[in-house]
Amino acid sequence: MDLRIFTEPQQGADYNTLLTVAKATEDLGFDAFFRSDHYLKMGSVTGEPGPTDAWITLAGLARETSRIKLGTLVSPATFRLPGPLAIAVAQVDAMAGPGRVELGLGTGWFADEHTAYGIPFPDKRFGLLEEQLEIITGLWNTPDGATYSHKGEHYALEESPALPKPVTKPHPSIIIGGGGPKRTPRLAARYAGEFNTSFRSFEDSDQLFTTVREAVTANGRSPESMTYSAALVACVGRDEAEFAKRAAAIGREPGELRENGLAGTPAEVVEKIGRYAGIGAQRLYLQILDLQDLDHLELIANDVMRQL
Repeated sequence: MDLRIFTEPQQGADYNTLLTVAKATEDLGFDAFFRSDHYLKMGSVTGEPGPTDAWITLAGLARETSRIKLGTLVSPATFRLPGPLAIAVAQVDAMAGPGRVELGLGTGWFADEHTAYGIPFPDKRFGLLEEQLEIITGLWNTPDGATYSHKGEHYALEESPALPKPVTKPHPSIIIGGGGPKRTPRLAARYAGEFNTSFRSFEDSDQLFTTVREAVTANGRSPESMTYSAALVACVGRDEAEFAKRAAAIGREPGELRENGLAGTPAEVVEKIGRYAGIGAQRLYLQILDLQDLDHLELIANDVMRQL
């Protein structure tokens, strides 16, 4: 089971804070450092000092780390045009080295951040996502010396040189997630190397994994060619008092966290990870909400990860 650290910088974190957490992620032996791609805080926090751009952040981290994988969970299709996004991800891929960068891509859902920063937010966005995936993979897969053209409902490209090419072959892994019963599994089966369920119940994740396996098979792929993952808030304490203190620090109730996240004592968390492994999850994203609490990461590394 891969354990990945997943951060929400829009809630209040500058680049130096993210760099500190990413270096701790690498030093402690976690598989990856991922971040959300949002431009506006959520809830009652101030969000100061303000948002950081996901792919600019990952470009910096690519040069400051050497082993961990880096990526977004997930970048909204509304934020960037597909051609420039393909260029940006390929460049960060080259900055990091082969196999270290992954692209999570989704429709986008947070209307307020679009309004706050002047980003168009159409009512129907699934078509944008589908066409962006076709274009991004089309650009990356275009043979050297050839050009790529596309004429679709939302985007048109003519005689693109389809450069730069990613250094990861055939291209960086694409992560797709969501709860749709039909279209999302089909899209994942066509384009994704990983399917993710974020903050869904154990039962929902189990059902979604089954649905995606069926879609992958129907697409002519082996179900084992897909990686299955889940994202859950992490809150771990050596004992009940430390757990309760960490829960209070992120404004959550211990009982709710135990129900919906990876929470409690290390023994409890290891048991729940085992349940996810039992339904085929191979990777878990641990949402860390208090980025100042590096002792939390050390505890998870020493008392949870080493038991897996």
